Amino acid sequence: MNHIKLLFFATIRDRAGTKSMEMDIPADMTILQLKGKLGADYPNLKESMKSVLITINREYAFDEAVVPLNAEIALFPPVSGG
Repeated sequence: MNHIKLLFFATIRDRAGTKSMEMDIPADMTILQLKGKLGADYPNLKESMKSVLITINREYAFDEAVVPLNAEIALFPPVSGG
């Protein structure tokens, strides 16, 4: 198992009801699989997982990235500006 820390920001923090949590995931889990797990385990986050921006250890990550051991995963809503 892989023990990770999740950090939630802005509207995703509001939907999660917490600013951070820790969880154990399978060692070979990808970001896409993690988003699926979060959406299933926390229904309030399901819609957000479709457009969330994710970093692994402070670097942007894509769906196919495998979550490294003891990673810090941050989840951000999409950013828009003018």
